[in-house]
Order: sequence, then structure tokens, then C-alpha cells
Amino acid sequence: MKRSTAVPVAAVLSALALTLTSCAGSNDQSAPAEGDYVSGGTFVTAVGDDPGDLNPLKAVSPDTFAVVSLAYESLIAVTDEGDLVPWLAESWEETGTEVVFTLKDGITCTDGSEFTAQTVADNLNYNADPANATFSYGSVIDETISATADGNVVTVTSTENNPFLAVNVGTIMLVCDAGLADPTTLSDATDGTGLFGLSDVKPGDTYTFTKRDDYTWGPDDVTSETVGLPDTIQARVVTDESTAANLLVSGEINAATISGADRARLDGAGLTHSGVRNPVGMILFNEKEGRPFSDPLVREALSIAIDRDEVGTVIADGEALESVSLVTKNPLLCVADGPKWELPDTDLDRAAELLDEAGWTVGSDGTRTKDGQPLTIKFVYNAPTSTHAAAAELVKETWDELGVTTELFANDAAAWSEQLWSTFDWDTGWVQVAPGGPVVLSTFFDGATPDQGGLNFMWVDNPEYSALAAEASSASPEETCGIWQDAEAELINRFDVFPVTDNILPTYQSGAVFEQPNFIQPTSIRMLG
Repeated sequence: MKRSTAVPVAAVLSALALTLTSCAGSNDQSAPAEGDYVSGGTFVTAVGDDPGDLNPLKAVSPDTFAVVSLAYESLIAVTDEGDLVPWLAESWEETGTEVVFTLKDGITCTDGSEFTAQTVADNLNYNADPANATFSYGSVIDETISATADGNVVTVTSTENNPFLAVNVGTIMLVCDAGLADPTTLSDATDGTGLFGLSDVKPGDTYTFTKRDDYTWGPDDVTSETVGLPDTIQARVVTDESTAANLLVSGEINAATISGADRARLDGAGLTHSGVRNPVGMILFNEKEGRPFSDPLVREALSIAIDRDEVGTVIADGEALESVSLVTKNPLLCVADGPKWELPDTDLDRAAELLDEAGWTVGSDGTRTKDGQPLTIKFVYNAPTSTHAAAAELVKETWDELGVTTELFANDAAAWSEQLWSTFDWDTGWVQVAPGGPVVLSTFFDGATPDQGGLNFMWVDNPEYSALAAEASSASPEETCGIWQDAEAELINRFDVFPVTDNILPTYQSGAVFEQPNFIQPTSIRMLG
């Protein structure tokens, strides 16, 4: 039976269209020594669009997350390498159905109020209530999970086995008591435990955060007195990449994500960057009954026709990375020791044979038809992604050689929403999901379809994957990852997904350094002299 989920559709669109995803390491240049750090000043980071509503319980877009993550914290921090380290919790112990967190001493909110274990429990129970429809509900927490507090200890219990219980609930952004009591107050203000609190808002322009002087509980023992921290952080809305690149070179801003042609001059200027892995070349298929890719032979044929080296070089802007997992977002659960799959070699002759076998034969005009209808593929891609169009043209050229009629469509956010969740009028393309673990991945490939309120917008029905997903969900924490990796291999082997290539989506640094496990970690920012 397909599982349903209440993850907001908008949250999925942020993962699909924008795919600002997770961890890969920074570039090879060595980090500055601590003696190069200078405390004070303003750290300015560019965001591509106005974050809008700042309520972290409802945050959806990457730009909103990039801003609100400057003010809110979680029980567990994730490093650039996907490791889990203490943050608000000093320690935790877990089984498959329970995790016990012990909080650090002396945690307070930016308004000076006490942050307690009861505050944590209230947050988790709020997120577990489907009536509140938070961003976290349905993907990392649901009504099977509850939390209680006793002193500085929080006990989280699941009525079902949950091998990832600690990391799932431990990485939820937590709100202080006042904000949780009235979440509407969080739309234009912050109420968290962060080292920086929101102090000024100019919508569409800048969001300014000021360092507090009583912070003592950061990862790696960071406090308000740690050398190199800025006094303020400013998130500045810069919608044009070239403008952001100019500001980086001039030193007017300290951080911006640059994915297009401007990278060359930033590299030439000697700027370093922190990188996040991006499944830029992921291809998904609409397997809904009546669409061409409902036939696994067609999915296999058109996948193996693609020259991954040629197309990957273009779509990854010359920096293609072999995909090693369908999990690309921190905390990179079940990525180590994988994958258990290999992508097939390019084989145009075999692709033609598979299409013939599927009944799509070549006519005198060179076009493949079946029952009098041409094999027409609607290939969609993200219009703002600079490399998508050129790579799509290469795919079209190859498929045209096979007699396939390939139609290219450049999508904006509205088109993604309509095609994937309403009309279902698409076939394949550069469509990505970017989960941080296999359970979230399964909500796309083993969940309910959109007409049933679910996230399986590809209409995948893979019995082998479903069986392994169910087995993994009830396995012990020690066994679960091996089973999940077997399940992932089933998706690859059945061509439910074809990861042509990944690349690094870089956030460039100018006059400062920082860590970026998913978004810039504010406690890691160090200003340079």
C-alpha cells in the first residue's frame, strides 16, 4: 500500500526547482589560521529572493531557510561532512523507538527568557500534530512521535520503529516559548536561541541580525567571545548573479552562491568557496498510466541513449561529479559505503532495440510511432538554471536520432507547480529531489500520488523498492542503511530515476570564511583581517 504524507507541496517545489542541497567539501585551498581572524564588523550574505514570511515552522523556500537559520538552532548540529555533533543537547542516547536528549546548561532565548527541556518537548509535539502542518511534519516527524520533559532531559518516543529518530527530531529548528505560543509573531521577527537575533527588517532589501553577548552553547564550544565572529550579519536580497559576483569581488558582500559563468572570474580573483552537492543532472520520469515512460523499456532505452560524459560536462558546467547516492542533503543518511548500483554504459543500438521491443517502431519518415501515434516526449527543465537548456538540447539531439519527437519546456515555479501537481502534463527532464535521508526519499518514490495528496509525483509503483523500504523501516539502526541502499539500487535498476551527474553548487567567500552544511552556519563565520 502506498504511504501518504502531509509534507507541503511547496516544500517539495523548493527541493525540485531550486535544489540548493547538501554537503560536499569546500575547495582545496587551506583554511586561514586563527591569527588571521578579526572580531567585529558586518558579515553580508546574498540571498536570491526575499525570504517573505520568517516563521521557521512554515519555512519552505531555500532563501527563507537561509535567513531563518541564522537565528534558530536545533538539538544536534550537522557538520560539512554530515557528522552529528552536540548543539543545544550535550548528549543523547537512542534505540529504534526512543531517544533521550540531555540539554546543555544555561540556554536562553534572545529575549532573555529561559529555554528548557519543556520548551523542546512542546516544539516537538507541536511539529508532530498534523493540524499544525509544519514543514517538518510528515517527513521527519508525525503523530507517532511524542516528547516529554523532566528537568533538563527530553525523552522522545515513537510508537513505531524509527532508526533515524535522533537525527530526525534532533535537527528540527526550535522556537522559544513566546513564539510557539503565538506563531503569527514569527512572520517578521525571530524568537530563538541563536547567537544572532533579528534586529532590523527592510523587506525586499536587507535582514539584519545582531550578535548577543550571553551566548555560551555553540557547537565546538563557540561563545559570544569566540575570536573572529562578526557583530552583525546582514542577509541582502541580490536577485542577479552577476551583480552578486561584482559585490563579492569588490568586497561589499562576504558570501553568495554563484553557479553560472561568473564563477570563472571569481576563481580568477582567488576567492575561495564552500560547496554543496547538487544533483543537477538527475532525470525523473512521469510513469503515470498512458504516458510513454509508464513502460520500463522506454525508460531504459532513453536513459542508456544519453552520453553521460558529454551531457554531464555541459550540465555540470565542466565540473561533473559521479553520483554516489540519491541522498544529497545533509545529514547524508546512509550515504557511506554506497552505492550498491552502477549506471549502464551508453548504447544507442541497444536503445533502438528496446524501443522496437516496446512497440515504438521507425516509419519511413524516421519517426517512431505506435498504434499510429508518434513517440513524443515532453522534456522539462528549470529556466533559471544556466546549464539546463544546453544540456537538454544535447539530449534532444540524441533522442531525435532514435526517431523520438522531443519537445523542450523551460519551467518557472508556476509551471513546475502546474505540471507536477495539477495537470501531470510532463514526461521527463532535469527534475531533482534532494533528500537528506532515505526515509524522505521514499516519500517521493513509495508514497501516495498527487491526486491522493502525496508526493509521488512520478507515479512510481516499484514493488521491490516498496518491500525493501518497509523492511528498512523496521530494521535496527545498525542494519537499516544496508537495506535502504539495496532499495535505492532497485530504483536505479528499474530506471525510476537516472542520475546523469552531480556537481558542486558553490557559495563564494570574500573577506570571511564559514561552514555550510546546508546553509551558512552562523557560529562558524570568521571575519578575516
